[in-house]
Amino acid sequence: MSKHRRARSRTPRPTRRVALAAAFGLLTLGAGWVYAADDPEGSEAGPQARADSRPPAQDRAARDADRGALQGLPGVSERTRARIPAESRQLILVTGKAKDSSESTATLYTRPAAGADWVRAESWPARNGAKGWSTERTYGDLTSPQGVFALTDAGGLLPKPPGTRLPYDKDGAFVATGRGVNGESLAGSFDYVVAIDFNRKPGTSPLDATKPEGERKGGNIWLHVDHDGPSQGCVGIPKQAMKKVLETLDPTAKPVIVMGPEGF
Repeated sequence: MSKHRRARSRTPRPTRRVALAAAFGLLTLGAGWVYAADDPEGSEAGPQARADSRPPAQDRAARDADRGALQGLPGVSERTRARIPAESRQLILVTGKAKDSSESTATLYTRPAAGADWVRAESWPARNGAKGWSTERTYGDLTSPQGVFALTDAGGLLPKPPGTRLPYDKDGAFVATGRGVNGESLAGSFDYVVAIDFNRKPGTSPLDATKPEGERKGGNIWLHVDHDGPSQGCVGIPKQAMKKVLETLDPTAKPVIVMGPEGF
């Protein structure tokens, strides 16, 4: 038997259970955020746990994925989960195929109370920016902004679906002009929209052009009806899915959208 195996066999079982509990423990911070804690540096269990694991980077990624699955949000990094407000009880997760892909999946999640695990409701195919995702988006770069954003305002060319609780602006200006990135028709794209609170003023119509962080970042990033092609930065989902979203989102549940490539 190798030295490594002998060292591991002498580790008492209670200590290994403590190491596992520490690896998957949840610490609630004062501000109301939930943070999944790693093994503390220098703890009694830490060195032994690391000696038994895969290479550190792979081990961290695996533990992160496990924690995300346990909390009901697979494919979302610990850092991103920490940005989700504790009081949010409704969430749309848009998971891109890859950093430079315009294909993604949108999934609606709910949870019964703040801090509880997320429960998957429905999922739909989605399209995002033609050139994928960016954390430093600029106007015209054909990427969708990556991150966690509030969903506070809606609108569209059509009357609001029954049960819609978000503020809804029915306006004839919700008409897409021109053609899509691939030359496809944009007709009907803005029949229903939910504004994504990226570089915008919450509490206003999605049509409001105010950009608090400047014109360079662009704006008017919406969740809207898919037009069978990539977008310039918005997220498109099927028309029936948009109706479902509008019928479901509740301002009192502090809904958010979490969007980016898988694992972000």
